[in-house]
Amino acid sequence: MAINKELKLVIFDWDGTVMDSVMKIVDSMQCAAEREGLNVPSEQAVKDIIGLSLAPALKQLFGELTQRQVDDMAQFYKEAYLALDKNPSPLFNGIVDVFESLRERNIKIAVATGKSRVGLDRLIEQTGLGHFFCDTMTADEAESKPHPQMIDEIVNRQGVDKSQIVMVGDSVLDLTMANNAGVRSVGVSYGAHDKARLLTAKPLAVVDEANELLSYI
Repeated sequence: MAINKELKLVIFDWDGTVMDSVMKIVDSMQCAAEREGLNVPSEQAVKDIIGLSLAPALKQLFGELTQRQVDDMAQFYKEAYLALDKNPSPLFNGIVDVFESLRERNIKIAVATGKSRVGLDRLIEQTGLGHFFCDTMTADEAESKPHPQMIDEIVNRQGVDKSQIVMVGDSVLDLTMANNAGVRSVGVSYGAHDKARLLTAKPLAVVDEANELLSYI
């Protein structure tokens, strides 16, 4: 059931929710691990850390690393991602239509992502989506998901009550962050985690395509 009568703000994750970039992240992390001589993580293992800040992501994938290894992995990952990003990742079908619909209804749109500020700004410029967003938060500006700080900062800056907010994401990390912040969430099953996994975080709903979001927001 739609909740649009009271909705004032929708916060979107980026990778796997707005942009079809999950496999690029997987390939980049696997490439970085191989260069560093670490065990190459599985596709699902990398999907499970999308949204985390770098340090907790690396710890979950590889255990304790030295500072040199962390620095190497950060550099190797960045180089691999930028090499792959010469062919920009596409936006998911229907996501711009969702943004247009929300804007027409005077509902604010924000982004809370595990990307760095530099990385998000580059992709917002690349996609030309910046005019949709009233606010954005990145992993280097707040505690890592699922800590609620990203949502709390956006809420404080935008002056919207938490009862008037929905978080949209493709990962249990996104939906758990929403739970921790005391806001509702809707999951999308076309990114990092499937419907069954997302439902464990008790969202309002899980949709299979971006345009289905408008049935709930």
